[in-house]
Amino acid sequence: MSPKSQFLSEILEQPTALRRLLAEGREPTAAAAAKIKQFAPEWALIAARGSSDNAARYAQYLLGAHNGLGVGLAVPSLISLYGAAPRMGRAAVIGISQSGQSPDIVGVVATAAKQGAVTVAVTNDPSSPLSRASSATLPLFAGEEKAVAATKTYTTELFALAMLSAELEGDAERKAVLEKVPGYVEQVIASVEGRVAQAAQGFANAGKLVVLGRGFNYSTAFEVALKIKETSYIVAEPYSVADLLHGPVAMIDEQFPVIVVAPSGAPQVDVPKLFDLLEKRGARVLAISDRADVLARAQFGLPLPADVPEWVSPIVAIVAGQLFAHALCVATGADPDKPRGLSKVTLTH
Repeated sequence: MSPKSQFLSEILEQPTALRRLLAEGREPTAAAAAKIKQFAPEWALIAARGSSDNAARYAQYLLGAHNGLGVGLAVPSLISLYGAAPRMGRAAVIGISQSGQSPDIVGVVATAAKQGAVTVAVTNDPSSPLSRASSATLPLFAGEEKAVAATKTYTTELFALAMLSAELEGDAERKAVLEKVPGYVEQVIASVEGRVAQAAQGFANAGKLVVLGRGFNYSTAFEVALKIKETSYIVAEPYSVADLLHGPVAMIDEQFPVIVVAPSGAPQVDVPKLFDLLEKRGARVLAISDRADVLARAQFGLPLPADVPEWVSPIVAIVAGQLFAHALCVATGADPDKPRGLSKVTLTH
């Protein structure tokens, strides 16, 4: 697959970007972790929008499973529109923003700092207002991202959070896993690049679809859906498998395809039950997984590398989703570099 768009070029740059962050991000990660440890927060709060909000969903599982922190997602409009600031003084408050420019995200972090919270910016611009409002910054070192749809800034956000979590825990084995992640991403690019065009043709006439993920990859379902919505203009609804079965499954039929993101891990998909249901409804299925049983039941499969620990699997699985979103955009005749009505930096209040 030769790069024909800026969007695709930046997808393919991600192994390099991750290696750069791994090398250059160690010192700021250690500094941020030291401030958080000294503060000893009772909980964490994350302010973000768009793709960065999906990175925050990943952090809810990451910091909860490995660092014992309950993680809430901020409601920025409480401060920016209602003038009502929740109590954040005992929290680690993390602002995630590729540009670091959005006033509502900066407002949450600045308000938290005034209340005495420890604050951390995760941004590709360490000179941004978000960084200036924070007591520590995790720069993404992604390089300039020209495509409107975020790719390498999203994976580096996930990776920066993973580095912070491992540093807070002080686990040498988890740090060793981080060294392997750029290689895992190279493997997924190599394994799926020849498969996405055929899968995209199978979904190109869909005006709507569902993306399923659970556990750490709940975030991946949201991000895959977002990439499809903003580049192909298809209504893509993200759900956990559990939430789908609580009612929304009623809408699934032969006109409502399904993407299943199911790497190996704790929330094992009940493959026979799920796929029996999808087959009964006549739904076309694309699976993103390393599991042979999942790939075997889907009409289209994008294989992931084996033996990727679940806590870093969203960094790997989303790359397959990005490549599929690009191929789907091309198959529908849209321009992946010119999503209609969107700009690179969105300022919300």
